[in-house]
Amino acid sequence: MGSGTRWLQDDELETWKTLQLTMALLTSALGEQLQRDSNLSFLEYYVLAGLSDQPEHTMRLSNLAVLANSELSRLSHLIRRLENRGLVRREPDPNDGRFTNAILTPDGYAELVKAAPGHVELVRKLVFDPLTDDEGRALQKAMAKLLPGLLGDC
Repeated sequence: MGSGTRWLQDDELETWKTLQLTMALLTSALGEQLQRDSNLSFLEYYVLAGLSDQPEHTMRLSNLAVLANSELSRLSHLIRRLENRGLVRREPDPNDGRFTNAILTPDGYAELVKAAPGHVELVRKLVFDPLTDDEGRALQKAMAKLLPGLLGDC
């Protein structure tokens, strides 16, 4: 193995393994709950939630792909499925017709509002209830320090 590699120390390796397993299990548990209770995938829910946070519930597909951490082609297929269910619609961006906007429909917003309480309850149960308030704040600070390196030039 390369002598210039900064290998993880035992405690760092344990932290990494715990983080990786937590991310995988958390995403899976949240996705299962959303699918079971709301017939939405994890990504579908977060796309609807992302649109709901935007002015006029509208966002360029290219920006939404970044928010959803998805390739534009994959997101386009997801948007088509949501469109077929009447939850979003697509329109050319009025400011620049080269781009397409995704727009959360009233039915999509209603679906999100219906799905949110169960989802938030599970997030609370799995993430925040096991932690003290200080631990929750420490987790937020730690994650905020990781984000810039993950977001890169986004």
